[in-house]
Amino acid sequence: MRNINIGEVCCAVEGELSRCGYEENIISSITTDSRKIEEGCLFIPLTGDRFDGHDFIKQAFEKGAQCCLSQKPVETDKTVIYVKDTKKALLDMARYYRGLFDLKVCAVTGSVGKTTTKDMIASVLEQKYSTLKTYGNFNNEIGLPLTIFNIEDSHEAAVLEMGMNSFGEISRLTSVGKPDVAVITNVGVSHIENLGSREGILKAKCEIFEGLSENGTAVLNADNDMLSTLKGKERFNTIWFGIEDKSGFYADNIEEMGIEGVRCTIHAGNDVFDVFIGVPGRHMVLNALAAAAVGKAFGLNANEIKKGIENFKPTGMRMEVSTVPFGFTLINDSYNANPVSAKAAVDVLSKSGGIKTAVLGDMLELGDFAASLHYDVGKYTAQKGIDNIVCIGDISINMYDGARSVKTEGVYYFSTLDEFLQSGLDKILIKNSTVLIKASHSMAFEKIAVRLRGVK
Repeated sequence: MRNINIGEVCCAVEGELSRCGYEENIISSITTDSRKIEEGCLFIPLTGDRFDGHDFIKQAFEKGAQCCLSQKPVETDKTVIYVKDTKKALLDMARYYRGLFDLKVCAVTGSVGKTTTKDMIASVLEQKYSTLKTYGNFNNEIGLPLTIFNIEDSHEAAVLEMGMNSFGEISRLTSVGKPDVAVITNVGVSHIENLGSREGILKAKCEIFEGLSENGTAVLNADNDMLSTLKGKERFNTIWFGIEDKSGFYADNIEEMGIEGVRCTIHAGNDVFDVFIGVPGRHMVLNALAAAAVGKAFGLNANEIKKGIENFKPTGMRMEVSTVPFGFTLINDSYNANPVSAKAAVDVLSKSGGIKTAVLGDMLELGDFAASLHYDVGKYTAQKGIDNIVCIGDISINMYDGARSVKTEGVYYFSTLDEFLQSGLDKILIKNSTVLIKASHSMAFEKIAVRLRGVK
């Protein structure tokens, strides 16, 4: 982080400096986590349903914090900046800090695949620029500012993931990130519980354009039925990409190679090149097209884009393929799940060899659509010829019913993950088979991967 002084912080957050504060004192880092306090840092305490960071202000000063923000009175002789809302102040501070740098910024959002697309875009941009990217899925109103505070003078580009589950969130994030390129991977049904309809989701995703620079570029998935409704209404230079839609950047000669990956030919304007994507799934081709579009927008040539795509490695627990004891091939896609990504993962499993087992769990934030969407995923999985289908969780009883509407053998239901681990895993998962695990993150399906790696 570039050093800034307390006076700058005070102005950025529109705060009131305590009497004992010194504007010229230097801040060398910023954190919201009292466990990560270091000498010279600014501590921004946040409040939640189960915690209040203000309780750790005294501890923060004892650990060497230079200054703390607070929305509550603090008895201390140390430097405090008082604000009305520390969460808003965190965003305001990040907006100011972002403005200190002249670098190329790409923002990425979408219902499915935004983290993988973000990582692939970063892999491409790294071929030409020193690039910062969002760590993991630090994509909300706390995580994105923390990413921005990691910008150094050496950085030339940044790829920022922007997530949301209600209206207004991406609007606030994009006003902080100030992107030059904005990518929307797709509009599905994630968070439909809060946004009411896919039209509502589209509206929320399009908030990303509010922060786009005047000469910025939008990168949009032409194959997505909702995004394609924006054609002819573009307010910015737009690069469309697709597999089915070949009006913009597109791919053909697609050859799925099971769990090894996928080959294709990418047509990126005047450039045409073959690539091998070392992660399985046809949907990875769309991610590569988005990365190619961003690369072109930022001035990379075809060789640089190709190298970046082929060097791409996914974040953990996203289509992570490994061999575990007794010859199990594990496809660990357990970081998160929604109906679109679940079907895409099942597609990958269906193209693997040997006995195929899908262990699927609850997909959250689907509201009134949850039952029907889970039923549909179960039915789809059975139709793809998966040998064993395990459905886990309260909502997944509907997935079980959907699978049973197609086949009756090899379909299992467990109400909890613990029940499956205790009485189902060793009986159902057959050695030398390929196993897919997929569910929303809160289902903790990574425990299945741990058991498989140490299976007895």
